[in-house]
Amino acid sequence: MTEIETADVFAAGRRGEGGRLYAYRVRGLGRSGVVLWIGGQGDDPDRVLTLPATDHRRVPVFVTVRQLRVYASRKGWRLADSEAGTLELAPVQHWLEAPKRRRVPAGAVLEAWNFFEDLDRGLGGAHRLPRQGAVHNSAYEKLFGGECTAWTPDELRAVLELITAGMELWNSCPVIVKPLTRRRVCR
Repeated sequence: MTEIETADVFAAGRRGEGGRLYAYRVRGLGRSGVVLWIGGQGDDPDRVLTLPATDHRRVPVFVTVRQLRVYASRKGWRLADSEAGTLELAPVQHWLEAPKRRRVPAGAVLEAWNFFEDLDRGLGGAHRLPRQGAVHNSAYEKLFGGECTAWTPDELRAVLELITAGMELWNSCPVIVKPLTRRRVCR
């Protein structure tokens, strides 16, 4: 997303026409933080907010929801909800350590899958998740329906590949912790 597209998203959000902003707390065994999530308007996909850098995009990450609210307020952005959603990655990471011996934490895996796709979109696909096809779609439908015990071996392999790549993406994507809301002027 370019700076102009970002501005359009937030201008629309201020007018209540879409591009609504949400605080989203992500808790993992490695990286944790609070990010801004942009809800897509109509058929537009959701994404995690990123900021442009010289050769890549960075995810602004905050330690607390309050810090994120102050940042958004100073930018003139309104959050759509006063509460922050939470994604618990620890159960997913625990499952990934021994997926054949442990029960799938279906809700957490579904939320993680969606988050990783939104994170990848926000980063402009620079850190691509595995290309998804029919096997992924089938596995996702079963996961969404609470039927992950019915995954075929190919579906399980596809889910493991995608969730593992997503965890790696979250733990290694470029971030900026508590970004400044205005540029410093050097004198």
